[in-house]
Amino acid sequence: MQVIQTAIPEVLILEPKVFGDDRGFFFESFNQQTFENLTGVTANFVQDNHSKSAVNVLRGLHYQIQQPQGKLVRVVTGEVFDVAVDLRRKSSTFGQWIGVVLSADNKRQLWVPPGFAHGFLVLKDGTELLYKTTDYYAPQHERCVRWDDPAIGIEWPSTLQPLLSAKDKVGLDLASAEVFE
Repeated sequence: MQVIQTAIPEVLILEPKVFGDDRGFFFESFNQQTFENLTGVTANFVQDNHSKSAVNVLRGLHYQIQQPQGKLVRVVTGEVFDVAVDLRRKSSTFGQWIGVVLSADNKRQLWVPPGFAHGFLVLKDGTELLYKTTDYYAPQHERCVRWDDPAIGIEWPSTLQPLLSAKDKVGLDLASAEVFE
């Protein structure tokens, strides 16, 4: 596995070593020891989530203000533009974002640490995304930052109006949102 650094040092792209031939492919999608050794991140994953979405669905930008979740995200079918936004007020990268294409073809994963909002835009119909979390889902602590907040300025790869849930339609601007100290 190779670790690719991003402009926000704590957000990492993981690229597995894939063994393929005319029969198909094999790769190790997760190994705790390898993950810790290569990233320096000690994470205890407690929950696995599986999401399927139609093209142009945008989910996010979600986070939990208490019980914050680190997320290790990958796509098993299709393609997404995956985003992490730093919500740690005292961080030098507060309000900055990282975006990366995750797909079934590139098999990349994104490590989104606790203290970040997470969201994704589906680029291919029927996309399935899997992600591990470091804490349990706690709806009472869930918050949402606007996907199109100009203060963050995410450069989404589509000019179409995305399909949003009711919750995501009322996300707050970064200036009004609860954030991490």
